[in-house]
Amino acid sequence: MPMLLRRPLAGLCIFLSLLLGGCISLGPDYQAPAVDVEPAWLDIEDPQISDEVPQDPEWWSNAFHDPDLDRLIETALAQNLTVRSAGLRVLQSQQQLAIAIGSQFPQQQQATGSASRQKQSAVIFENYSLGFNLAWEVDFWGRFRRQVESASAELDASVADYDGAVLTLVSQVAQNYILVRTFQERIEVTRENVRLQEESLRIAQAKFDAGDVSELDVDQAETLLYNTRATISALETSLQQFKNALAILLGKPPHDLNYLLTSAVDIPAAPADVALGMPQDLLRRRPDVRSAERRLAAQSAQIGFAVTDLYPHFSIGGSVGTSALSTADLFESDSEIWSLFGLFEWDLFNYGRLQSNVRLQDARFQQLLVDYQNTLLVAQGDVENAIVAYLKSHQQLDAYRNAAAASQRSVEVATIQYQEGAISFNTLITTLASNTQQQDLLSTTQGSVSTNLVQVYKALGGGWEIREDRDPVELLPAAMKAEMRERTGAWDGVLK
Repeated sequence: MPMLLRRPLAGLCIFLSLLLGGCISLGPDYQAPAVDVEPAWLDIEDPQISDEVPQDPEWWSNAFHDPDLDRLIETALAQNLTVRSAGLRVLQSQQQLAIAIGSQFPQQQQATGSASRQKQSAVIFENYSLGFNLAWEVDFWGRFRRQVESASAELDASVADYDGAVLTLVSQVAQNYILVRTFQERIEVTRENVRLQEESLRIAQAKFDAGDVSELDVDQAETLLYNTRATISALETSLQQFKNALAILLGKPPHDLNYLLTSAVDIPAAPADVALGMPQDLLRRRPDVRSAERRLAAQSAQIGFAVTDLYPHFSIGGSVGTSALSTADLFESDSEIWSLFGLFEWDLFNYGRLQSNVRLQDARFQQLLVDYQNTLLVAQGDVENAIVAYLKSHQQLDAYRNAAAASQRSVEVATIQYQEGAISFNTLITTLASNTQQQDLLSTTQGSVSTNLVQVYKALGGGWEIREDRDPVELLPAAMKAEMRERTGAWDGVLK
């Protein structure tokens, strides 16, 4: 580069360094707010729970030991569209941060060039020029640094939202799977009661044919039998609906996955005890709590950005170039041109509007602070509700097991006594109806214990840690990233 071009650029760099050395950041510097967290869970003395921190992020595998559930969750994590959408929002936040970082550097950088030729009378005039223009609004008050700070916090919040999507997905797959197994069990139990009621109908018909009882016994037996058969249809409807919901969670239309879980197996059994950690652990484990805190930090930076509008904005820039009447003279020293400038802009006559914007941003910050406090409060309530539901359903299960066993024995005794004429058919049919209800309650409660345990882990914020600090963008499907690279060509070196 010719010497005359180096001198103005060197002067511009010196001026920039002197000016930037005095930069400050206006507005409040964010500090994570203090929050009230209960010292311990209400039921921490119960022997079934402990304050140890859960160690295994794949809690569903450790809790239920069900290979089918493990495979379903693995498939859902790879194919679920909601999680993919959350990953793409992280990618958007990354680009927003890159834009904010880029705003700290010269906002206008232009290479220019022109060539012209014109004829006047018999004379032909030619003119050629090359140049480079630069303009830079200096971040004297920390205006652009606050934007970077805000965009960085928003990126953290989007990652927390991604973790929240993973957490919700895992818990929904687990709950729907358990409900599928629960309804399969309820159908099997109901079919067994149909078999018992068919036997009672056979006995009543035989006694009626023998003239021992009236036709009323047969009619009552048929009424109970057909009502119970109708219950199977209702249960099968719910079963198919849960299968459909499971297919959607796996990112597939219901038709494609209708073959899944056709064979009934036992309802996944919940473990005897659960490690909960302490309430303070929610601050780092619950994705919604982390997201709320990071958006609070992002809004704090927006206050500082709004404050900078109250002060003058300083800009500097310049241009270097060359202009000549022929291309051969373009790079001669006599053809060199350059300029430097500095300016400031101060929006003095809109001060009231700008100050209102500062108040607006501060009011938003205060609202997000209240939202954060409420999110943490709700999170503690979620855990307490899940804990008590899990513990009480365990107690219910023990009681219903005993009741179901007694009910089954009463059916056997009542059937024998009716055959021998010791009791009326009303007693038998009441026993049969009660047994149908009792066995169904047992199956339902077995499922409730397991789904309540899923709810405990969801409330604690467990499951998203399987990401293992990997960038959510890395977990997007390779085919999707290839499609994006092919569409614009702008993703080379960014999407890997």
